[in-house]
Amino acid sequence: MKSLIELVVTVAVAVALAFLIQAFIVKPYRIPSGSMEPTLSIGQRILANRVIEHPSVGDIVVFHPPAGADPQPAACGVSDEGGDNERACDVPTREESSQTFIKRVVAGPGDVISIVNGHVIRNGVREKDSYTYQCGDAQGCNYRTSIKIPPGDYFMMGDNRGESDDSRFWGPVPDKWIIGVAFFTYWPPDRIGLL
Repeated sequence: MKSLIELVVTVAVAVALAFLIQAFIVKPYRIPSGSMEPTLSIGQRILANRVIEHPSVGDIVVFHPPAGADPQPAACGVSDEGGDNERACDVPTREESSQTFIKRVVAGPGDVISIVNGHVIRNGVREKDSYTYQCGDAQGCNYRTSIKIPPGDYFMMGDNRGESDDSRFWGPVPDKWIIGVAFFTYWPPDRIGLL
């Protein structure tokens, strides 16, 4: 009887630790779309570190976008911005969406950006983006009028620039809506490794 009680307690502690780790430290996610190709493919699985202070430019993050990402087409927080082929959305809607997105941070608080042929020009310097697919003729490939990222916000874009629904259309993401930074991919087996 004593060994049965020990087994039950051991299993209960293991399950509790697993739930705590997932809730507060590391959480798995599945890539639902091709917006992060070629870096992450549809169905690939990643782990996100939930213990972060602030993400850095270049980090792949898991987050809740502004509610403007919910409708199709996406809605910018200021009705005359975003989607006009001159200026990316720089004011998100105020509400947080319940969706979970995975994108790359391309600009942080205070950065000034424009987008030329799908490439981010951040503070006057073109990003080093060998990890991206060409943007092509898709909407959002060129927003030549610069915008400034507000304090505490981050501008997100998918690596598949011509096929990504991202901050260009619904605006920057407040720091408090960022869930974690992706750091490891564990499925499929041939893609296992650090990000």
